[in-house]
Amino acid sequence: MGRSADNQFKDAFASLGRVAVLFLDTMRSIFAKRFRVHDLVEQLHFIGVKSQSVVLLTGAFTGMVMCAQFYIQFHKVKMDSAVMSVVSVAMARELGAVLTSLMIAGRVGAAMAAQLATMKVTEQIDALRTLATSPVDYLVAPRLLAMLISLPLLTAEAIAISMVSGMVVAVYLLGLDPVFLMHNMVFYTGSVDIWMGLIKAFIFAGIIGTVACHKGMHCGQGAEGVGKATTEAVVAASISILVSNFFVTLILNKLLIYQE
Repeated sequence: MGRSADNQFKDAFASLGRVAVLFLDTMRSIFAKRFRVHDLVEQLHFIGVKSQSVVLLTGAFTGMVMCAQFYIQFHKVKMDSAVMSVVSVAMARELGAVLTSLMIAGRVGAAMAAQLATMKVTEQIDALRTLATSPVDYLVAPRLLAMLISLPLLTAEAIAISMVSGMVVAVYLLGLDPVFLMHNMVFYTGSVDIWMGLIKAFIFAGIIGTVACHKGMHCGQGAEGVGKATTEAVVAASISILVSNFFVTLILNKLLIYQE
């Protein structure tokens, strides 16, 4: 029992080390511009354009349900006009980046892991090495760079649509004054809140891209290995996002909020 726990502990640290090495190798490839622009554009379309429907729905309905829930509580203390300020700050600082990243991890992270795992099982990655082509340069770098570019933009889109949808619910469904709502939302939502969400999205993008590519390139053999790699990629990326969000929040609060 103890030996099994020790092995699992060692395997976890070994996997973490491989992820870190893969991320460093990929960043060196990106800065050295060893990737193909065509592959980058293709991944930008796959991650950014094709994910917009999921992100818009997530942001819109999150903003609407938060507005409705906060109104119920704020109405008890006659603070109806503060509803949208809380929604905007919560979405900008926390929920916009976290929910968007979780949705992208489920949609794009799973696809990345499945694609690379299939190439690993069919020995296409070994064929690239045989042709003196680095799999990191050819496969991982364009995917990670596209993720780093797309996810902050998708997060900004989710934040914006959540504010718009929340305003629609507050004005047309709850009957609140749009002037006071807009004034409080603009007054209490600063650029620091937006930057916090975008920085988090950038960090989460690196986590999703690196974890998904690592799981795909180190999968087991056969269809079972592909399925296991896909599942592990989504679970590991989602848990990493939630855990790292706490520490990133503490650091950004110290650097951005407390310095004001």
